[in-house]
Amino acid sequence: MELRQLYYFVKVANREHVTRAAEELHVAQSAVSRQIHLLEEELGVKLFIPKGRNLQLTHAGKLFLKRAEAILADLDRAIAEIHELTDPEHGEVRLGFPHSLGTHLVPTVIAKFKKHHPGVRFHFRQGMYASLIRDVLSGELDLAFISPLPEQEDQLCGHAVLKENLLAIVPPQHPLAGEETIDLAQLKDEPFVLFREGYSLRPIVWEACLRAGFTPKIAFEGEETDTIRGLVAAGMGVSLLPEMALEQTGPLMPAKIGLKDAVTRTIGIIHRAGEPLPLVARVFHQYLLDYFHKEYGPAT
Repeated sequence: MELRQLYYFVKVANREHVTRAAEELHVAQSAVSRQIHLLEEELGVKLFIPKGRNLQLTHAGKLFLKRAEAILADLDRAIAEIHELTDPEHGEVRLGFPHSLGTHLVPTVIAKFKKHHPGVRFHFRQGMYASLIRDVLSGELDLAFISPLPEQEDQLCGHAVLKENLLAIVPPQHPLAGEETIDLAQLKDEPFVLFREGYSLRPIVWEACLRAGFTPKIAFEGEETDTIRGLVAAGMGVSLLPEMALEQTGPLMPAKIGLKDAVTRTIGIIHRAGEPLPLVARVFHQYLLDYFHKEYGPAT
């Protein structure tokens, strides 16, 4: 069975006439008739019966028409998707990122990119550290923001783009709330509100506390920066959060305090190694590298 036979069959079925179908296809009537005949022979059924000067679909023809139209529609979509891969202005970028980057960084970057590339679409996926790596490796994502960059992963390419400070956050009524900077050890007796296991910020905070000489006492665990921030503001404990997660303001906000011994996280962008990115993703990736270098400088 040839693809052209499906095209001819669908056109004849819709026009109910071989001559009119041939005219629209810009081929000879005999060519259309021959391909329909060959298709019927291969299927072993009649697809049309004469009805006056026109043709009418048989029951088998009606069933086959639904499938043929679906096949051709899928093919058209596939061709369009392939064209988008080579069109940096109208393709889709599949981008993953952790929850902590979803409130400010990602929306800001996307909005600025869209000003110059309004036709590009984005498919977003928020996830935990391990799931973002897995989705990039499996090909479900083109790119992902991640922190920290994975070590000893030959199947991934990564570029560090931003080094960000974490700040201490305490309830607004806390005795330390008015301080500009503190030693992290000053929070050693406080209950901590942390991300649960599997989130990349948890080990950063945990290890910072250990370096400061104490093991944090966990009072609550959360999955999003908004949850951590809100619980601390409500007096449920203290925590450390990235600066960008504290840029938003609202009715329930904790007090933020700098740390004398800086606690930082490095944010990077990863993609699969050994294969080229789709063109639209390649353009976006280069934009990210240029944007972060211009706005924040080297991530060292």
